[in-house]
Amino acid sequence: MGVLQDIRELTREEYQLFRRLVYEQSGINLGDHKMQLVRARLGKRLRAGGFRSYRAYYEYVKNDKSGRELCYLIDAISTNTTHLFREKQHFDFMTEALRRWLRDSKWRSAHRQLRIWSTACSSGEEPHSIAMAADDVLRSAPEIELKILATDISTRMLDRARAGLYEIHRLGTVPEAFRRRYFTRVRHKGQVFARLCPELQRCITFARLNLMAPEFPFRRPFDFIFCRNVMIYFDRPTQQALVSKLVRHIRPGGYLMIGHAESLNALEHPLTYVRPTIYQRPAS
Repeated sequence: MGVLQDIRELTREEYQLFRRLVYEQSGINLGDHKMQLVRARLGKRLRAGGFRSYRAYYEYVKNDKSGRELCYLIDAISTNTTHLFREKQHFDFMTEALRRWLRDSKWRSAHRQLRIWSTACSSGEEPHSIAMAADDVLRSAPEIELKILATDISTRMLDRARAGLYEIHRLGTVPEAFRRRYFTRVRHKGQVFARLCPELQRCITFARLNLMAPEFPFRRPFDFIFCRNVMIYFDRPTQQALVSKLVRHIRPGGYLMIGHAESLNALEHPLTYVRPTIYQRPAS
């Protein structure tokens, strides 16, 4: 279809349809005040696809059996703001805990893998930061394999994350020693980028996963779960359901990291408060 400019204005009824669909499919609660944001962010998609109205686009998303357009919709209304080593205190804490575990001969003899889950990895900054920080510590324990699972609802973000490419200026938040050790300069589409080294990329498995799934398909627990700046989009019942599921996948003694604007204070859970935004599953 050709590009159309005369798209009918988003109505309150249509906004409520989008709001309900997004909530059911992703857990994101848009609230009453995000109508103009939705209108603005979906407008380009409507014009590019030749949709005459937001209702026509809504029907298209609902009837798209592949789910690709739903992914685009959620991408469009979500904020994917992140950078390498964002909220650095979490990476510092992780390395402290890992060094403490490695000094414990019992822990070390019982573990042949360090398992970490980045639950909403966006374009990859979080799992790439985790990989660098963890690998730096595990260089003294080569017998322990680093395994990172990085998931997101957006296939577009996952594709970017897998590439491991960054504009040079975006490495400013990476410690200098890590920049030298873990990145190489490459040319891509006529520009110079920094690429994460293949050794670290092999430690990370990227996969699409919707955190609203009734159950998560993991048989083995994780030592660390990063679920940062995700729950701020959810209402309390959705937060409670998510935390209840996450807890089941943290090994005893393992940790959950949440975002700086988030808290578990109003939720029921068996975790122990360690520091702001850091919680531990009791060892027994």
